[in-house]
Amino acid sequence: MTISNSRPITPELIAAHGLKPDEYERILSLIGREPTFTELGIFSAMWNEHCSYKSSKRWLRTLPTTGPRVIQGPGENAGVVDIDDGDCVVFKMESHNHPSYIEPYQGAATGVGGILRDVFTMGARPIAAMNALRFGAPDHPKTRHLVSGVVAGVGGYGNSFGVPTVGGEVEFDPRYNGNILVNAFAAGLARTDGIFYSKAEGVGLPVVYLGAKTGRDGVGGATMASAEFDESIEEKRPTVQVGDPFTEKCLLEACLELMQTGAVIAIQDMGAAGLTCSAVEMGAKGDLGIELNLDLVPVREERMTAYEMMLSESQERMLMVLRPEKEKEAEAIFHKWGLDFAIVGHTTDDLRFRVLHQGEEVANLPIKELGDEAPEYDRPWREPGKPAPLPASLVAEPNDYGLALLKLVGSPNQSSRRWVYEQYDTLIQGNSLQIPGGDAGVVRVEGHPTKALAFSSDVTPRYVEADPFEGGKQAVAECWRNITATGAEPLAATDNLNFGNPEKPDIMGQFVKAIEGIGAACRALDFPIVSGNVSLYNETNGLAILPTPTIAGVGLLPDWAAMARIGTANEGDQVVLIGGDGSHLGQSVYLRDVLGIVDGPAPVVDLADERRNGDFVRSAIRNGQISACHDISSGGLAVALAEMVMASGKGMSISLADCTGPAHALLFGEDQARYVVIVPADLANFVCASAEGAAVPFRRLGTVGGTGLVVDDLLALSIEQLRGAHESWFPAFMDGSSNAAAAAE
Repeated sequence: MTISNSRPITPELIAAHGLKPDEYERILSLIGREPTFTELGIFSAMWNEHCSYKSSKRWLRTLPTTGPRVIQGPGENAGVVDIDDGDCVVFKMESHNHPSYIEPYQGAATGVGGILRDVFTMGARPIAAMNALRFGAPDHPKTRHLVSGVVAGVGGYGNSFGVPTVGGEVEFDPRYNGNILVNAFAAGLARTDGIFYSKAEGVGLPVVYLGAKTGRDGVGGATMASAEFDESIEEKRPTVQVGDPFTEKCLLEACLELMQTGAVIAIQDMGAAGLTCSAVEMGAKGDLGIELNLDLVPVREERMTAYEMMLSESQERMLMVLRPEKEKEAEAIFHKWGLDFAIVGHTTDDLRFRVLHQGEEVANLPIKELGDEAPEYDRPWREPGKPAPLPASLVAEPNDYGLALLKLVGSPNQSSRRWVYEQYDTLIQGNSLQIPGGDAGVVRVEGHPTKALAFSSDVTPRYVEADPFEGGKQAVAECWRNITATGAEPLAATDNLNFGNPEKPDIMGQFVKAIEGIGAACRALDFPIVSGNVSLYNETNGLAILPTPTIAGVGLLPDWAAMARIGTANEGDQVVLIGGDGSHLGQSVYLRDVLGIVDGPAPVVDLADERRNGDFVRSAIRNGQISACHDISSGGLAVALAEMVMASGKGMSISLADCTGPAHALLFGEDQARYVVIVPADLANFVCASAEGAAVPFRRLGTVGGTGLVVDDLLALSIEQLRGAHESWFPAFMDGSSNAAAAAE
């Protein structure tokens, strides 16, 4: 359907573009006239929540974003962190939630494609991907379809592009029934003197369109992502983008080859809001104007209007400011890779954003104000209430500790994710040292004999719901802990903040307190936030998701030969708990999945304990004193021990005789700042003495050996029993068998 640029601007049309009446009045005062239809679309794209962060900017500014290793913090396509020897790691996490619920395969696939472009736009070659996926209840009629489509989309794009998926999360909860979360992470390697930015420089220079042709897919996608879902959800299907990983792979190689020629002045991925956002951001950052001629834009559909071309979110596209003398060389590179290369405009010195189409000026707007003058709200917020304390003495013990542990390791949220990650290529590029299934993914730094990077993604939404401040701290701390458990030094993090409608004070209160917790933890752990994404309005018919501020982090291993894993215990090794005894059962998976209760406060995160205990563990790993290591998180000590036994194929004999407190709290308590370390017998006295000298709490628990996990006279489970429960739920669920339904009860 052809839409005229002279279409009358009505209140209904303004509302359909996600603009409030007062925001439209702001537009009128900025430009001094009624906008054209195309201009209304441009403002809608630039001022929606997804692009402008108008509800979150005020709070994001409070996060720590700098540090001795930070080369580039938030504000570019991705963050950049120094990893020594002239190398740097470039990384970011971003959501593709709404598109993935509407069209799971393409929504997830283009989420992966978009985050990969954010990384290689900066001049980095992608080396690792992760994804954090959250779905509704397993028994919801759409869940299996969504899991199947999203996992296929993540694998289909990442595998074809050629980047290993080294970690991530998959979680189920009824609160995601109507609004799943797909958070995609990518990291790449670059030289510190070879980073490319999006700030345009120079007047009269060519603005070049690169990559795939523009179609109608994804028109209005960013605006759709900035609104709640309701019964009209199926009408939003055309706003979902369609991806082609093979074109993206060619785009990667062409961009990296072009960057070596010195032709690139500025480059920007065409992501959310497509041509509009990329052009405006490049010009505004450089204090320059941009003029575009849409007649020169390569298209794959006939009779596209200016509105459609400016708001299309067709994938695999870039915009670049080019050195004119390099034009022929650049064009030859892109044509060699079978990609479009078209000069579609030029930079100007008048700070205007002009768009021409078929001889008509369809937009003429002040370029700085499009971004800088976007509304910024200090939304009302209400501090969330906190659940009453829940002493372990008030929580029932299980009738059978062995059956309770089997229920946990075989539950929808604690069972093996092998069904998922075996659909991803985890080994491509040949540098993966640890793949999904452990604490963190680890990838060698190609070209360096000993250096490696560790990656983890974490959040516990039930904690954030119970106490957003402690839950925000815990998301950071667990990510830091998982990286530390490999022996890596945590360097920096990226966040993906997924919440409901910020116009509701209770939701905004969750957001504010979670940000405060994240900031406190990042400062205490020297773990700055260098990039990220905010995804709000994750609601359907007024029901919000669980607050889910996902934290993904990167750590550095100077020598991967000293790396720790969870499954490398040896017969006769000693099992040592680092940190305090388990005591906290509030919001635990034991409470939820064994007793069927959701109650109590989230565990308190003592950041001084986290720092002290983690630094000790990392030092012991690097000194070769630890055979295996695993952090303690959901499910407490019992689940951590079971996971180590299953990973190593070696049993453990454990005693809680010296511990204080009820057995169910010791085994299933989710107290923080804790690790299980496996220590060679001849080093156990030394490691324990070192812990005592560093004021690090520790407790000897037992030895490695036997054919199962034995804890005093409380439980005795064979490795086969544990693995049978752990590995069976996911395949049974995806097959639709009754076994999965029974396990989920």
